[in-house]
Amino acid sequence: MSSSPLSSLPSFSGLSDLRIQSLYSDIAMQKHSKPTTYHSNVAWWRSTLEAIVSCGWLSNTPDRLILHADRSVLEALRYEGIGKPGCLGTVVTELIDSRAAVHLQQFLSMSHPVHDPGWLPYRVLAFVVGSPLRWALHQLNLNGSDDSSDTERWSHIKGDYVLVGVVERAADAVLASQRTRGVSLADRLYTFDSFRATFAASALPGVTLSDKDLCVLIKFIERDRRAVVTEKEVIKFIDAGSSASEVTAVDRGVVELKTAIANLSAQIDRIAANIDSYKSKATAAIRQQHKSLALSYLRSRKQLEDVLSQRLGSLETLQGTLLRIEGSAEDIQIVKTYESSTAALRALLAHPSLQRDAVERTFDALADANADARELDEAVRSGMGVALGVGLSDDKEIEGELAALEAEAKAETRAEEKPRQHLELEVTHHESAAEHDRERASMRTRSEPDYRPESEPILIE
Repeated sequence: MSSSPLSSLPSFSGLSDLRIQSLYSDIAMQKHSKPTTYHSNVAWWRSTLEAIVSCGWLSNTPDRLILHADRSVLEALRYEGIGKPGCLGTVVTELIDSRAAVHLQQFLSMSHPVHDPGWLPYRVLAFVVGSPLRWALHQLNLNGSDDSSDTERWSHIKGDYVLVGVVERAADAVLASQRTRGVSLADRLYTFDSFRATFAASALPGVTLSDKDLCVLIKFIERDRRAVVTEKEVIKFIDAGSSASEVTAVDRGVVELKTAIANLSAQIDRIAANIDSYKSKATAAIRQQHKSLALSYLRSRKQLEDVLSQRLGSLETLQGTLLRIEGSAEDIQIVKTYESSTAALRALLAHPSLQRDAVERTFDALADANADARELDEAVRSGMGVALGVGLSDDKEIEGELAALEAEAKAETRAEEKPRQHLELEVTHHESAAEHDRERASMRTRSEPDYRPESEPILIE
């Protein structure tokens, strides 16, 4: 396989030169003769174009969501030993038809989501208004003609296109990051500059989005995801299904406060850095025996320390004001929740089933039903006795039979106890005789004199 920088792209991994040569050839005729192969090749080119744009392979542009369909793309895709692709005109046309790529100006001006079914008439109208009808139909591939060469198709579709798949991935990353940042009012509000500082370097891995990319991204999140609302310089994240679909005067005030706090914080950082710088300069001047210069540095440092103290006080005031505004906004939401909860509770309590008379009637009916159930149970039990033929006479016969069985059991018990009692008496007699013999032997032993052999000395303690 030929070595080429493109080989490092995932879509090129494991492909033979023969396969790459097939992908780089004009594939337009495959659309009708080999539709499965055709759509597979278009899908491969889509992932390849998204990769080279989002990863920054096109060095002549800082944009990472926008394909600039011009000669630079053809040169960037030149493969060693094979050359430039001969199908990009066909591929980009197919991406436009499938809404995987949208012309930049059209993307920013359209009011319907990209995948909305009502987008096609708008797309036709936009092209017809801006260009001759024949050219519009040719770009949209609505005239059914495949006779033109790829070079002609490429010359017609040259321009800037938003790659929708890349925008979707960037939007998912931004929304996921925003969910981790908090839910307070200030956390949901941005200016374009603060939005850039927060999300430009994290929306796609390893790259930083340009301002044009951010405009595309914000438009997509607002129109297609319905997750933000914008007004001039204010960008406001909203919850899914939220009724807060506009930027209010409070939102604008909070944005101004956030901007002032950010600017003041940056100014404080610069002042602190200058204070450290003047201290270092004064130390160096003292070492060089420049006493007057050191004194000047120290005076400048003292002035900056006074300014720093003032700025810190202002920053604390602004931050406290922002916290109070956020607290008030949250209190409003809490009160609204109380109001909606109260309305829901009153609506439930107003239900006819929960009126006092209805509740009392229900419990009275329940008590009557339980009484009827007990009566029915007693009737069923007595009826079962009658059905089984069990009466008073039968009860007397059963009691007499039971008494006879008890008498018989007692007689058998007494008969079993007699041999056991006799055996116990014999055991007791033998034990007494043995005890008597032991006592007699003990007495006889105590009456005999002590005897020891002559060889055994008598020990006196």
